[in-house]
Amino acid sequence: MRNLLSTVPKSAQGAVAAIVRSIFAQPDHASAMAQLHRVADGLRPRFTAAAELLEEAAEDVLAHFHFPEEQRRRLHSTNPLERLHKEVKRRTQVVGIFPDRASLIRLAGMLLAEQDDEWAVTDRRYFTFESMARINEPEGGEPRELLAAIA
Repeated sequence: MRNLLSTVPKSAQGAVAAIVRSIFAQPDHASAMAQLHRVADGLRPRFTAAAELLEEAAEDVLAHFHFPEEQRRRLHSTNPLERLHKEVKRRTQVVGIFPDRASLIRLAGMLLAEQDDEWAVTDRRYFTFESMARINEPEGGEPRELLAAIA
């Protein structure tokens, strides 16, 4: 969204952002893709660069629609990932200089493992086991062989 809005004059950014948000309000990938093309066609007369950027990044922008619905809310935003990166950066800057690469990997790995535990154990789990199992289900709802082997 930031990249798209940077191609639009400041006075039109609010309206363009509202129009683009309509893409993410769609229930499935096919309707979101159709809405994206409608939005891009509507933007093209005034904001050609924005329309081209939107169509070039269509599959990347809508990738979260390929996942089960209960996971989309968590996947459509990169905020948790950015927050995690910020915490790793903050903790590594406290140390300053690491004696070797392994010590940096140990600290970052410990932070990532701690975050994984927090996401797995808390009442508001980031992803449940059941929702993760649904990732491998084809459209018909039957689990694939890999999922059956894991369970």
